[in-house]
Amino acid sequence: MINRERLVNNFVEMVKVDSPSGKELEMANWLVGYLKERVIDAVIDNGGEKFGGNCGNIVAYIKGQDSENPICFAAHMDQVMPCLGVNPIVEGNIVKTDGTTTLGADDKGGIAAILEGLEAVLEEKVPHRDIYLLFTVSEEVGLLGAKNFNPENLPCKDVVILDAGGPTGTIAYKAPAQESINVTFHGKKAHAGIAPEKGINAIVVASHAISNMHIGRIDELTTSNIGRIEGGGATNVVTDKVTFTAEIRSHVAEKLQDEIEHMKKCCEEAAAKFNTTCEFEHKNSYPSFELSKDSYVFKLSEEALRKAGVEPVPMIIGGGSDANIIANLGYRCAILSLGMHEVHTVNEYLNIDELYQAAQTVYNMMVL
Repeated sequence: MINRERLVNNFVEMVKVDSPSGKELEMANWLVGYLKERVIDAVIDNGGEKFGGNCGNIVAYIKGQDSENPICFAAHMDQVMPCLGVNPIVEGNIVKTDGTTTLGADDKGGIAAILEGLEAVLEEKVPHRDIYLLFTVSEEVGLLGAKNFNPENLPCKDVVILDAGGPTGTIAYKAPAQESINVTFHGKKAHAGIAPEKGINAIVVASHAISNMHIGRIDELTTSNIGRIEGGGATNVVTDKVTFTAEIRSHVAEKLQDEIEHMKKCCEEAAAKFNTTCEFEHKNSYPSFELSKDSYVFKLSEEALRKAGVEPVPMIIGGGSDANIIANLGYRCAILSLGMHEVHTVNEYLNIDELYQAAQTVYNMMVL
């Protein structure tokens, strides 16, 4: 049913198409052309225009013999930098890069599995349910494609997103909300050698605040991290300004709010201790989501994986994805793994056997 050679060839061809976040037009044109060759109409929405991208999300529809239980398969077109001029290398059961770029298995591996599952269905002319395809843009830089997606373009409410790392089998059904935080500490300049006592070192203030925060694994469902800190200059000048960015994630809304307040309190108390001020800003990057294990799409995912010879592994994850946004638009989302490993690094690779299983799983979910 699944053609391994075609699956790999399509993947290799796709990763050679440059598609950094915000610049996915070439990849979108490749996909629209691929679908058009199979007499499948695809529409590109205007989502990209809303945040300065050069392309929107793709939605396609394939009429089937069952309209009562349609299903949508989704993946994102962009990949993290460095991703220009990808040189994929196939070695046995592995596809990797030459070590200078990311591979793009995240998430062109997901796209490849979806396309091959569909290819097998069309090739065999087997009865299938109504099928929708959704390929989003700029997932890697804040889920921007999903955030600017018009749900009127997708009437199907069950969505399977091929975008989880690790061996095939994972069904991610729960993910946390994330809060993005920006803090600025104000100090006072002075000559560090002649009159340091006349200054207020913003680095010291920030350090004091951070030392009292909960950073890292807070509990089973909550994490936080300081991502970037900057400020200062010459060693003979007392630093008057420091900024840092942070995030907090939690599956529990009350816990997320508690940790935001705790971080803010640490900043304000540090500023007061050193007789200065700070500015604390935060905003929600994405909400949490949870799929019921009793839902149709979850049970269908389990059944399809088992038919592909893979034991399902329900999983609560700590990362965000398009599912966080789409689920909060009223969709039921399951996230499946597809054999991508060490993503977001130049050591990224794709396990072909696991990708094959993912494509077989997609096929199993499509057919009646």
